[in-house]
Amino acid sequence: MSRIPSSPQAPPLVLTIAGSDSGGGAGIQADLKTMLAHGVHGMSVVAAVTAQNSLGVQGYWELPAEAVRAQLDSVLSDIGVHALKTGMLASTVLVETVAEALAASDAPSVVDPVGVSKHGDPLLAPDAVHAVRAALLPAATVVTPNLYEVEQLTGVKVVDEAGLREAAEAVKALGPRWVLIKGGHLPGEPADLLFDGEHEHRFTAPRHDNRHTHGTGCTLASAIASNLALGDDVPTAVGKAKDYVTGAIAAGFPLGSGIGPVDHAWRQRS
Repeated sequence: MSRIPSSPQAPPLVLTIAGSDSGGGAGIQADLKTMLAHGVHGMSVVAAVTAQNSLGVQGYWELPAEAVRAQLDSVLSDIGVHALKTGMLASTVLVETVAEALAASDAPSVVDPVGVSKHGDPLLAPDAVHAVRAALLPAATVVTPNLYEVEQLTGVKVVDEAGLREAAEAVKALGPRWVLIKGGHLPGEPADLLFDGEHEHRFTAPRHDNRHTHGTGCTLASAIASNLALGDDVPTAVGKAKDYVTGAIAAGFPLGSGIGPVDHAWRQRS
């Protein structure tokens, strides 16, 4: 007589709250691919929809706050989460709506304070920056700004690796538990600084001669959230995520006529 297998146990659960990228390289699409590559179950709350390809963002439309709130309630009330990740939130009301959900959750949260796209297209309304500072960052376990976003949030302009600590202190003063300043746009090896107010951890990686880097910020934040859901502490989660995104950049491929995406499946392909 054949034996009926027992029901498999669900993997760790990670929720992304972000914008949709129609080109598939960034946003919710990148988040879910990253989560699958890490062996966690990815779920999504769509906050905005973009018309986007390898050449840039042709337009975006934010969802009503009640639609975002309903998606959050559906997932959190029934399924639950082991970690959350936020990306493009577009407007003040959406930032505040999501910040309320993060503050009410016991799960760790990774906030990628998306301000502009890889092509330089704005993805956050100017009047929403205050809400990111006042409501979203204080609810974050880890916040992962790039250098443009550091300047947008704090006014601190970083021109070399020595300035990463000042940037980290300025962002930490806004209330998150950990700050990861991404220094990939500086010359030399890409160096990131993780800071909790007392201790700092520096992460470096080789720089790959590859222009197909669309989705790096989303991918890094989602990898950190996935590793936190798998049980890693913050420095370990960031170190593993840095390794993953470095490999994804190295394997980035051309798509369309502009900037292609990183390869989220690089480990499977190799």
